[in-house]
Amino acid sequence: MYETYAPMVYRRCVALLKDDAEASDMMQEVFVRIFEAQGRLDLNAPSSLLWNTATRLCLNRIRDKRRRGLTTSTSELLLDIACATDEQDEFEAKSVLAKLFAKEPESSRTMAVLHFVDGMTLEETAAAVGLSVSGVRKRLRMLSDKVKSLAGDIYNLEVK
Repeated sequence: MYETYAPMVYRRCVALLKDDAEASDMMQEVFVRIFEAQGRLDLNAPSSLLWNTATRLCLNRIRDKRRRGLTTSTSELLLDIACATDEQDEFEAKSVLAKLFAKEPESSRTMAVLHFVDGMTLEETAAAVGLSVSGVRKRLRMLSDKVKSLAGDIYNLEVK
C-alpha cells in the first residue's frame, strides 16, 4: 500500500502544509496510523481512506501551529477557517468570516477565494474581477491583515 499510495499522500500533505520536510513527516504519520488501526478499518478503498486521513492530520497540524502562534500565513489561516471540523470550530470560523467580510464589498470575497483557495495568480485574479493587479494586491493585503488580526484575537481568547 505504501509503494502505491505514498506519492498521492505526499502530494496532499505538501498541498496543505506548504513544506516538503513537514509533509514527508506527516505522510509517514498517515501510514503509521493506518497500520496501527488496520484491524478496525475497511481497506477496500485505500486511496479514499489515505486521502481523508492525510487531510485530517494536516489540518490538525495547521490548527495546532496556529494555536501555538507558530504560523502567520494568511492562506494557512484561511484554510484552517474553511476546514473547521467540529461545532466549536465551525462557530468560530463563521464568526471570523462574518467579521472579516462585514464591511467589505462582494468582490473582496471573490478575490480571496480566487487567490487563496483556487490558487490563481494576482494577474489571473485581477482579470477575473476586472481590477488592476495593484488594486487586487491592495485589497488582499488589507484582508490578510484583518485575518491575522482576527485570528490573533481568537487565539488570545483561547489562551486566557
